[in-house]
Amino acid sequence: MKSSTITRPFYFLWTTQTAANAADVLYIMALTVLVLNQTESLVSAAFTPLMRSGAQILSGLIAPLMVNRFKLPALLFLSQTGQFLLFVCLAVYLQLNENDSSLVLVFALIFIMSFLDGWTVPTRNALVPRLVAHEQGLLKANSLISVSDQVVQFAGWGMSGVIVAWLGAGNALLLTAVIYGIAAALTLGIKEPAEVASVHRQTEALPEKNTTAPLSSKWHTLTEGWIMIWRIPRLRLLTLMELIDMLGGSVWVGAFTLAFVQTALGQSEKWWGFINAAYFAGTVSGGLLVLALARSIGSRYLAAMLIGMAGYSILTVFYSLNTQPVIALILALLMGPFAELSIVNRRTLIQRSVAQERLPNVLSAQASLLHLTFCISLLLMALLAELFGIVNLYLFASGLTLLALGVGLIGYRSFPNETAPGAASD
Repeated sequence: MKSSTITRPFYFLWTTQTAANAADVLYIMALTVLVLNQTESLVSAAFTPLMRSGAQILSGLIAPLMVNRFKLPALLFLSQTGQFLLFVCLAVYLQLNENDSSLVLVFALIFIMSFLDGWTVPTRNALVPRLVAHEQGLLKANSLISVSDQVVQFAGWGMSGVIVAWLGAGNALLLTAVIYGIAAALTLGIKEPAEVASVHRQTEALPEKNTTAPLSSKWHTLTEGWIMIWRIPRLRLLTLMELIDMLGGSVWVGAFTLAFVQTALGQSEKWWGFINAAYFAGTVSGGLLVLALARSIGSRYLAAMLIGMAGYSILTVFYSLNTQPVIALILALLMGPFAELSIVNRRTLIQRSVAQERLPNVLSAQASLLHLTFCISLLLMALLAELFGIVNLYLFASGLTLLALGVGLIGYRSFPNETAPGAASD
C-alpha cells in the first residue's frame, strides 16, 4: 500500500461530514429567521449559537464515556441519526406551529441536537488516522476535510440565505432534515480496518479496566484525555498554542469584520461581503495548496505550522493598518493559505501525538476547551473593540498569534522527530 493511500471509508466520512456541515449552516439560517420573525429580538437570535456552543462543551466532557462504550463509526452513526430524528420532529413542529411555536421547546430541541453534534468533530478527527495510510495520506486527508469545511462555510451562508428566501424558513427546515438523513445514511459506509478493531478489543481487555471499580473507572475515562494533554509535553504545547490562537480567532466573526469595513475602510456592507468572500476563498485555496504540497512538507508538520502562523500574523498586521479596500481584499485572500497551512498541520501533529486508541479522549477534551475559549473570545473581543477600537482589536489578535508562535518556537524541543508516542513506525 502506498503511503498516500486514502481509503474508501474515509471518503464516506468526508462526504457525511460535508453534508452534515451544510445542513448545520442551512438550519441555523432558517432558525435565525424564524426566531427573529417571532420575537423581533436580536438577543433571542444570538442566543442560538451561544446555546449550541454551551451544549457542545458539555457534550465534549462526557464524550470519553461514549467512546469507551461504542466504536467510533457507531458513535458517529448514533450522533447523526439522533440529530436527524430530532430535526424531523423540530421541522414538523415548526411547520405546523410556525407562528405559535414555543421557543422553549425549540431551544430545548436545539440544545439536545447540539449536544449530539458535540461528538462528531472529535470522532471524525480521531477516525481520520485510522482510515488513511501513513504520512502523506494523513496530511492529504486533513487537507481535504479542511477544504470541504471551508467550501461549506464560503458557499453555505450565501446559498442558505437564497434557499430560505425562496422556500421560506419552514420548508428550508424540511430540506435540512433530508440532508441530515443523507448524512446519517452515509455513516454506514464508514468501517474501521480489521487491525484497528483488533487493537481496540485488546485495549478494552486490559486488566486495569476490568478490575477498577465502576465509579472510579468512569472518572478515569472522563479525565484520561485531560491528563494526557497535561502530561505529554507536545500535546500540552499544541493545545496551549491552539487556545491562544483561538482567543484572537473570533475577529473574523461577521460583526467584527463589518465594523472594520465601515470604520477602518469607510466602505458599505458590499465590501464586507467581498472581504468575507476573499478570506474564505483564500482558505479554500490554502487547503488545496497544502494538499498539493503534502509530499514536499513530508513529516515537517511543525515547521509548516509555524510558517503558516508567522505569515498569517504578519498579514493581519498589514490588514489592520491598511485603509485601502482593494489592498484589504488582497491581504484577506493571502491570509487564507497561511491560516490553512497552520490549521491542517497542527491537526495532523495532534493526531500523531498520541496512540490512536487514546486519541478520541484527547480530542474530546480539546473540543470542550476550544468551544469554551471561543465563547470567551467573543465576549472579550467585543469588550476590547468597545474600549480600544476595531483597528487595535485586529492588532491584538495578530499579537495573540505571534504569542502562540513564540510558544511553539520555545517548545520546539518537544518535537525531536515528530513521531507519535506508541504509534507504529512507518
